[in-house]
Amino acid sequence: MTIELVDGKSGRAHISSEDKAIIHQAKFSKSDVVFDWGDAFKCTMGSANKATIGTGCASIQGLDWHITAAESVTISNGSQGMKRNDIICAHYHRDSSNGNELVNLVVLKGTPNATVAADPTIPSGKILSDAVDAYMPLWRIPLDGITVGTPVRLFTPRGALWDSVTQQWKPPYTSNSLTLCRVGRIVTVSGNVKFTGSGQQNYSTANETIPEAFRPLADMSIIAFPSCGFSLLVMRDGKVQMLGDPKSAYSTAHGCWMAA
Repeated sequence: MTIELVDGKSGRAHISSEDKAIIHQAKFSKSDVVFDWGDAFKCTMGSANKATIGTGCASIQGLDWHITAAESVTISNGSQGMKRNDIICAHYHRDSSNGNELVNLVVLKGTPNATVAADPTIPSGKILSDAVDAYMPLWRIPLDGITVGTPVRLFTPRGALWDSVTQQWKPPYTSNSLTLCRVGRIVTVSGNVKFTGSGQQNYSTANETIPEAFRPLADMSIIAFPSCGFSLLVMRDGKVQMLGDPKSAYSTAHGCWMAA
């Protein structure tokens, strides 16, 4: 029989991890998700060889897992004159002999290179396609010679389901006559801006950084100044890039994007 009341009583043990993975993927996402709980898996380097991952809660391909006390992993020594990227992953494994499953933290070691470091390949096993191993990238650890750099987060913590459906809002942010408003995941931009110099002279770079709560999910989003043929590109990290040479000294601004 292919119909099952997963959460109903059947008189026998019948709820499998496959059942929960299917339902969680259908409800939330087929993608791996880190939730905004605990320390959201904060990564700190206790030494050049020890990374500590804080508490957190996540889902790997629909299967929920969490860390309730900080866990540590070992980073292998770097090589003098070589660059390397290591990736800290959550590793799902199913024992094919008995079906038992677990998640632990592992470090996938990159290949040393004299000029440019590259991430190691992340194996692409699919749990619902009967893979016994799957990997969820969490942090990149860059090494330059024997020096370990600042860990780079490879995920964006997601708020609770209730937060997303209630469309929480952020107090408006105003800077340089522009106002950013956020409701749920949507950020809108409006305002009036005066240009006092040539774009070629003064507008090739910008010192403005958009606050984290208003930053776009996409690699870049646009604030347009349609009346003067000028625009701003807002990057995912909040940095702003100027485009064009203003054709007039005054313009209104318009823009919107999906927030991270």
